[in-house]
Amino acid sequence: MRTGKLPPDILEKLVFPYLGMRRKDVLVHAALGEDSAVIDFGDSVCVVSTDPITGATKRSGWLAVHISCNDVAANGATPLGVLPTLLLTEESTEDEVRGIMEEVHQAALELGVEVLGGHTEVTPGLPMTIISLAAIGRAPKERFVTSAGAQPGDDLLITKSAAIEGTAILAIDYGDMLLRTLDLATVQRAQALIRQISVVPEGIKAAACGVSAMHDVTEGGVIGGLFELAEASGVGLEVWLERIPIRPETEAICALFGADPLRLISSGAMLITARDGQRIKGALEEQGIAASLIGRVTEGERLLYREGVGIPLVPCERDELWRILEKIK
Repeated sequence: MRTGKLPPDILEKLVFPYLGMRRKDVLVHAALGEDSAVIDFGDSVCVVSTDPITGATKRSGWLAVHISCNDVAANGATPLGVLPTLLLTEESTEDEVRGIMEEVHQAALELGVEVLGGHTEVTPGLPMTIISLAAIGRAPKERFVTSAGAQPGDDLLITKSAAIEGTAILAIDYGDMLLRTLDLATVQRAQALIRQISVVPEGIKAAACGVSAMHDVTEGGVIGGLFELAEASGVGLEVWLERIPIRPETEAICALFGADPLRLISSGAMLITARDGQRIKGALEEQGIAASLIGRVTEGERLLYREGVGIPLVPCERDELWRILEKIK
């Protein structure tokens, strides 16, 4: 198998048939496009999610906290705690462990969450340290959101811009290499995008305003996120690609590697569907969160439009980050 997230057809065949007993107190079960489970806790729900950090080498502890808390926030929940698992190599040092946990601690302070526990071990055979982190959040029972709630006639929005995480990872981990071609200001702007990784503010705000579905954009980029949202909701989409914001520094780095920014890992962006997209856009912008109307939900096909020409939306076979990293190495 190739590096990266397993494609939808493999998940359907090898993973989803084996999910144990289906419990009545689980309100959102494991499914394609759903990154968190939602559990009934009476007047509130508990939202839980887990994610690894595998494509980044620097600031991985900080990223792990934000990425997992993003999944929780995509359900409209406030993150409460995290549980990191550190699988260390036999060459790992105490300084490495301390550095990762300092990053975890800093991100947890930024989000107001507690490190509830976790696990650390030295694992034989690993070429690099792997961090996986679970996040737990809470939301009012009547106000949690899923990826499966989009309805025909809804507007489709995206917050911030495409490929935020991928741009930041490449600029931080390979800044010296980029500087051989790109100017210092471009690389520095790309590195600074890491501060936009969190979608917790927009997740909580949008849920409070009343939206039909949310899905944070991660591996597979915007194209992957759109497909997962459509699959989870069982709907069609019409998406105008020219309306998806792409920052100049993202375009510059992607051009350097011949990569598609719409298929590059994009934590920091949230897909949102709502009956009145303009109202949600205005509410987010009042909080200083950029949002763009990029399409609508339909009963028909899933189509991506560029200059008026529509092409079918299909799963993203592989995130561009993995292809870029293979080229670099």
